[in-house]
Amino acid sequence: MNKIALITGATSGIGEACARRFAQGGYNLILTGRNTGKLEILKKQLEGTGIQVLALAFDVRNRDAAKKAVDYIPLDWRKIDVLINNAGLARGLEPEYDGDFDDWDQMIDTNIKGLLTMTRLIVPGMVRRNHGHVINIGSVAGDAAYAGGNVYCATKAAVKAISDGLRIDVAHTKVRVTNVKPGLVETNFSNVRFHGDARRADNVYRGIEPLNGDDVADVAFYAASAPEHVQIAEVLVLATHQANGTVIHRD
Repeated sequence: MNKIALITGATSGIGEACARRFAQGGYNLILTGRNTGKLEILKKQLEGTGIQVLALAFDVRNRDAAKKAVDYIPLDWRKIDVLINNAGLARGLEPEYDGDFDDWDQMIDTNIKGLLTMTRLIVPGMVRRNHGHVINIGSVAGDAAYAGGNVYCATKAAVKAISDGLRIDVAHTKVRVTNVKPGLVETNFSNVRFHGDARRADNVYRGIEPLNGDDVADVAFYAASAPEHVQIAEVLVLATHQANGTVIHRD
């Protein structure tokens, strides 16, 4: 059987790009997301390339639903080679003292607790088999806070710490852990952040050619394709005219 990758948040953006890249690389895929319709469309498209796809519709914030979904995975699909913890989002760009409680909860529950839930459910099998790879989609925002990014930056700093901690915990095994930290990536990310305000979302990418989902997916696939004795621990990937989380040259 082909290698198997489980990708969370697979119905759009970086997650969808990872699904397409790993399918191109011959992986069978377990795809998760909240939108059943989008999952089924993506499943049919990718199965047309000759691979097998298992679609699981649930929200990673719902721990019970995640457990039930993982329990649903057939026995011959459970030897997961790669877990890509991609599900995540930003909400709002207000000062911390004026932030929205619901936005905070959604970011923390998805970006941190959802990632931890999936790690806890999948990685024990990797440890038992002495084989596997966890790829967490972090962010340049986890390196340093930027104006209005407060809680989102904190969640991505947590992804770095969680990745580093897991890498220590599995150092006695052949399980690898990678934290991919993109900068500006033009997906639906900013539309979600600004609650559908397309004008504000478009302005984020004004005057610069940003990364796209495929660029990040290529990095994730490279990390997964390295020889087993090679662990790509962390990758910071930025658009050419972006120096860090706050320094961006715009035409």
